[in-house]
Amino acid sequence: MCELLALSTSGPTRLTFSLHTLASRGGATGTSRDGWGVAFYQGEDVALFREPLAAGDSPLVRYLETQGPSTHLAISHIRHATRGAVSFSNTQPFVRELGGRTHVFAHNGDLPGIERRETLTLGAYRPVGQTDSEHAFCALMERLRPLWNGAEPPSLDARLTLLAAFAADLRALGPANFLYADGDTLFAHGHKRLQPDIGRAGPPGLWMLQRHCPPEEPATAREAGVAIVQEERVVLFIASVPLTDEAWQPLAEGELVAVRHGALLATRGIVTVAGTPSATK
Repeated sequence: MCELLALSTSGPTRLTFSLHTLASRGGATGTSRDGWGVAFYQGEDVALFREPLAAGDSPLVRYLETQGPSTHLAISHIRHATRGAVSFSNTQPFVRELGGRTHVFAHNGDLPGIERRETLTLGAYRPVGQTDSEHAFCALMERLRPLWNGAEPPSLDARLTLLAAFAADLRALGPANFLYADGDTLFAHGHKRLQPDIGRAGPPGLWMLQRHCPPEEPATAREAGVAIVQEERVVLFIASVPLTDEAWQPLAEGELVAVRHGALLATRGIVTVAGTPSATK
């Protein structure tokens, strides 16, 4: 099954151990060997790296672990192909422009029948490859287009409302774990994935960890006689499975979270009222 990883921080940070751990799932220790990709936000644009081959065997992954760009927001995906050829065009994450910003999307799960879903039709945005994940992203971008009609990002509430409805449409088709970022905020939706202990799909589909990193050592450095104080950083990870032995928190089935600069801004979940799912804050 595909693997997802997102990083949001209060200050520029490099993906190191986490990228290596996720990549290993696309190599000898995992079954997801059909491609990998990572998008590093650089302001409102991204540095995008993708390859349609096993991440665990990639010299480029090893290079990025030590020489990759610092970022406040990154999204990574390890592919296990279930639809579409093993090719560059089918390798996530996918990227599109809207409102003068670069939007990034990565999805884990199968969405059979998405082409016939009336609420997930295409418009101005069209897939380059053949995956259901890219179709879902293009349908999302078409929905978002009316919101992004000003110089500033739409309100967080408006974006959450739209994304909650989009996530519900995906869940009706199949597993709908996804990461989406618009250059301002990271959004993550957890649904379900194959759970080895029960032998079938079930929650959680994503896990979250917030880490408070102390100032780097030494705490101060001097350049040209000026003291520079290293700032404390807050880092928030979201991944398909826990990547360390720390206390990762599972996202509830159908939970949607919004994250910015390492801080959790808002959540929306699914409750059942008289047998009918509805969104709640």
